[in-house]
Amino acid sequence: MPPRGSRGPLPPLLLLWALAACAARASEITFELPDNAKQCFYEEIAQGTKCTLEFQVITGGHYDVDCRLEDPDGIVLYKEMKKQYDSFTFTASRNGTYKFCFSNEFSTFTHKTVYFDFQVGEDPPLFPSENRVTALTQMESACVSIHEALKSVIDYQTHFRLREAQGRSRAEDLNTRVAYWSVGEAIILLVVSIGQVFLLKSFFSDKRTTTTRVGS
Repeated sequence: MPPRGSRGPLPPLLLLWALAACAARASEITFELPDNAKQCFYEEIAQGTKCTLEFQVITGGHYDVDCRLEDPDGIVLYKEMKKQYDSFTFTASRNGTYKFCFSNEFSTFTHKTVYFDFQVGEDPPLFPSENRVTALTQMESACVSIHEALKSVIDYQTHFRLREAQGRSRAEDLNTRVAYWSVGEAIILLVVSIGQVFLLKSFFSDKRTTTTRVGS
């Protein structure tokens, strides 16, 4: 038993979590973009770093948005108009602040909900090969496999959460339209019914005849 106050070797799962915490930087945000609005984000990136920008419109209008990515010199690296979703990978050509913006300026009354995931750099290996003279042990290989499987699970969960949110938004919008249509039909039926009642009543009502006397 190790002395009190000292620490023994890390358990395998704790070691896996500790190494995974050193992964590449990633910004994953969901935000609302009002109509006639533009939202920009900034990220400091070192030269030679591989980055990936992925976005998707979850709710609003035709589920489209404008996206633009610029380097520190203002050179446009990526520009798309009215895209529902897309992914773009690039390698930073120089050090500095990179800017990417989402625009809903073409919409006059519909606001959007936008999700984006901006990854800077690549995940470092769990067990670096530097200064290693032996191959990975069975436990280390299992940790690597679990780590890769967990990353795949996270990607699938994010994908299905976005699809679920988009489907729920479509269903709520359709439900609202059906409710309005039902209310309109009820009002039309009520008006037609009242009109028919008055029309039938006019058929069976007694017509009064008036006589006039002509003086002799």
